Amino acid sequence: MSTTPDHGEPFRYDAEVRPGEKRRILYEVGESYLGDPVELPITIINGARSGPRAFVSAAMHGDEVNGVKVVQEVADRYDPQELAGTIVCLHVVNVPGYRAHMRYLPIYDRDLNRAFPGSERGNEGQRMAKVIYDRFVSNCDFGVDFHTSTRNKVTIFHTRADMSDPAVAEVANAFLSSVVLDGGGSKGMLRRVASEDGIPTITVEMGEAHRYQPRMVETALDRLHNLFTYFGMVDGDAMAEPVWQRVVGSKEKAWIRSNAGGWIDMEWGPYPIVTEGEAVCTVSDHFKREVHVVEAPFTGLIVGMAANPITVPGQIIAHLVSIDEADREVIEDIVDEHGYASLGTYHWMGRSDEGSAGRPKRPLDDGTDTDVGTAAP
Repeated sequence: MSTTPDHGEPFRYDAEVRPGEKRRILYEVGESYLGDPVELPITIINGARSGPRAFVSAAMHGDEVNGVKVVQEVADRYDPQELAGTIVCLHVVNVPGYRAHMRYLPIYDRDLNRAFPGSERGNEGQRMAKVIYDRFVSNCDFGVDFHTSTRNKVTIFHTRADMSDPAVAEVANAFLSSVVLDGGGSKGMLRRVASEDGIPTITVEMGEAHRYQPRMVETALDRLHNLFTYFGMVDGDAMAEPVWQRVVGSKEKAWIRSNAGGWIDMEWGPYPIVTEGEAVCTVSDHFKREVHVVEAPFTGLIVGMAANPITVPGQIIAHLVSIDEADREVIEDIVDEHGYASLGTYHWMGRSDEGSAGRPKRPLDDGTDTDVGTAAP
């Protein structure tokens, strides 16, 4: 057996981070309208020992802030002297959008998550993407890109990943992803481009835009630690997969939209589950002279919903994924034991019948760390 000490390897972009070093930089990825540099905050934690190289990224959409706190904590918590491999923390990918509190790049509303791998001769988003991808993402072995729902919507904690790719599935499973929306992603998405380049990458969706939700942040940090442990980057025992998982194909989910304008009253509850043919919600005018019932097209788990109770025809009311009876029993057991907040969101917009076994057991922001991904069936 070799006794050669493992001293790690330098991490190179257009500079070099030595083994055992943590470096914090502001890296220029573009220019403002005044010609000032647009600088992306990045922390590179290069372990004293060799190992995999992972990137974690946040604020691809500038109003999605939960992930920013996740990346900040990762950058602070991990000591390079105790790390095998490298963690590249891309704190705020869309700096112009973040500064403006906007989802897209300002002025022309370009979606930076459709600009990868970028182009030196492209628009401003493609040029930014080119720098970020070539300098940092392309030098990694796997990645996790953090997102939230768009404004006026809320989503439970879930993962989006191409589960047909074994390497991507391995990352998703080691992240203990319980609800996975399966698919390769749209052209120009960071996770699609990286995964196709042999850098298996998943997207994590959690919560709402413009909101900081500590429970989701702690869940993400716990999952990341398991992921890093699984790949041997930190010492400890890791789970290779979650105790329960629902992988949702493209034909097993649906956006439920309103066909009328007015006030939404959610009818589901005490569990975040609806049964085929039953009412998801009603939409009524101010005088309640017209009440429109929105029915569930199939039995499913509500993974996302409108956070604003005011709607117009065509707006999304809920995002539904199909479940079977076994899935239903697991979800109901989790809610009975730990409350609805354990699914990873503070919003309870359905019925919460007094005395029901399924109603939330504790205040929804009590800090309990149990969620779908960690509770046993």
